[in-house]
Amino acid sequence: MKLVPLGDKVVLKQLEAEETTKSGIVLPGSAQEKPQQAEVVAVGPGGVIDGKEVVMQVKVGDKVIYQKYAGTDVKLGEDKYVVVKQNDIVAIVVD
Repeated sequence: MKLVPLGDKVVLKQLEAEETTKSGIVLPGSAQEKPQQAEVVAVGPGGVIDGKEVVMQVKVGDKVIYQKYAGTDVKLGEDKYVVVKQNDIVAIVVD
């Protein structure tokens, strides 16, 4: 089973949350923040959305940063995904 986004939607797989701080303190699960960095696993076709032409600027495999409370959490089997609008993605991470 796989997710196929519609319109200007993007399916993201969150990268793992940091379990220790830079100073070496181990964080319990409840203290860890939801990571805002994710990998793009599927991209919608774009097109005309609400009367405006939307060109998709991200592609599968991109690592991105998205807004903190954006999107819809989806669980498929054991995998967890976040479906967001392209506008909720604020940056592409380039190594």
